Amino acid sequence: MKLKRYLATLAIGLSTTTVIAQDIPRITIDSTQPGATIHRDIYGQFAEHLGRGIYEGVWVGKDSEIENINGFRTDVIEALRDINVPLVRWPGGCFADEYRWRDGIGPRDQRPVRVNTHWGGVEEDNAFGTHEFFELVELIGAEAYVNGNLGTGNPREMAEWLEYMTGTSNSEVVEERRKNGRDEPWKIAYFGVGNEAWGCGGHMRPAYYADLYNHFATFLKTPRGSEPKYVASGGHTTDTSWTDTLSKNVQRQMDGISFHYYTLPTGDWDDKGESTGFAESEWFATLRQTLRIDEFIRLNKKVLDKNDPEKKLGFYVDEWGTWYNPEEGRDPGFLYQQNTLRDAVVAASNFNVFHEHADRVHMTNIAQMVNVLQAMILTDKEKMVLTPTYHVYDLYQVFQDATALPFEIENPSSYRMGDQSLPGISASAARGKDGQVYLSLVNLDPNRPQTVAVDVKGLEVTAASGRLITASTMDAHNTFSAPEQIVPGKYNAEVQGSGALQLEMPAKSVLVVALKD
Repeated sequence: MKLKRYLATLAIGLSTTTVIAQDIPRITIDSTQPGATIHRDIYGQFAEHLGRGIYEGVWVGKDSEIENINGFRTDVIEALRDINVPLVRWPGGCFADEYRWRDGIGPRDQRPVRVNTHWGGVEEDNAFGTHEFFELVELIGAEAYVNGNLGTGNPREMAEWLEYMTGTSNSEVVEERRKNGRDEPWKIAYFGVGNEAWGCGGHMRPAYYADLYNHFATFLKTPRGSEPKYVASGGHTTDTSWTDTLSKNVQRQMDGISFHYYTLPTGDWDDKGESTGFAESEWFATLRQTLRIDEFIRLNKKVLDKNDPEKKLGFYVDEWGTWYNPEEGRDPGFLYQQNTLRDAVVAASNFNVFHEHADRVHMTNIAQMVNVLQAMILTDKEKMVLTPTYHVYDLYQVFQDATALPFEIENPSSYRMGDQSLPGISASAARGKDGQVYLSLVNLDPNRPQTVAVDVKGLEVTAASGRLITASTMDAHNTFSAPEQIVPGKYNAEVQGSGALQLEMPAKSVLVVALKD
């Protein structure tokens, strides 16, 4: 059965529901007790000089036969605009701590060629640099998150780059920017002082990095009113020592601490699992692994609540997403992987966790935007396809800057495999900027549909409308020859008689609805 026909049949069936079984999950949302703001930057993106993430994925050059806007491919720009991307992180990632910013300014035919030692050992011609990055974010209506080079750079280099980007004086550095075609300064939303200092950024100890942060940050200055939020390189997995050390010992400007976590189906970096053709055991393992992000955030929040009770510091998950084995026949250093319904369920489940911790989690960046890891978009020369993860970002737009609402789930379902179990449903609720109450639901079970009853304190709900993502197989995905195997379908439900609203969810699905009175 084709997906669109299936969704239409589902929507028709919803209106006939009249009886609420006693054993189904029931979600009660309290619309009278608003919580934290779900910051739009939770929906941030990440673009690193890695594989075809920037070159071909975003930048093709003005002379390309691929339709472009001043060198940026038109189809990708329009797709990113459509999901209201709020923030883009650049130039890395591991690449950031070897990046020399002066390589990427001035006439492109005079920029030096370097070797990208982190990702494939390929030549980097620096055609995409500072000016191109800011033009990209301006084209898609996003803000900029720039990651500075602490690993192989020095304080003067980092300070001059910041001055180049934000300065308003007639200094030599600012005049150089003007000579290169940009008179007005750019606005930087976030500035990262290094990346993964525990790993590819220098294999440092937390205390050593904290000292370096204080050293570098002393010299990071912008005109008054142009200050970015400064981000320190934090930890990963269950290690809270970075959060503890930084929140205690950084004396200079610091607005947030970063955290990285990738979802590996197997948990084994040497054999991570495949992006397609996987068994249900890997579906289950992937979801079990991705839901651990809740544990990691809670552990770090506990440290922050002790060291920063006034909640001045944010906790930024600025790299996250699925990571599978390299696809056969592709350069393993390019990290290109297919993107399936499983990735959509992973993305939505993570969003629901981030919403729950919106008091600290003010920004996240999925890895990565185009052609790398859990991408929004895949390209092949002139061809482009939107992934299931892209469609989740589209559905969840309504949560940008929404106000989280508390909720409880009575009689929660579970998804079991052997002696292990996961929650059957992941959920989140919020009041959007438009005043409507929105509910997101994820059915993690790939086999069993679920019915969920919904009550809202302070609102007499009579109907729900929104969009649903699902498919017939766990590894369903869009391809260049079949780009609409997974697309969101319309979803509607109405209260019948005197009963409460019931939402019917197919197996392995993502749903976002507006609740209407």
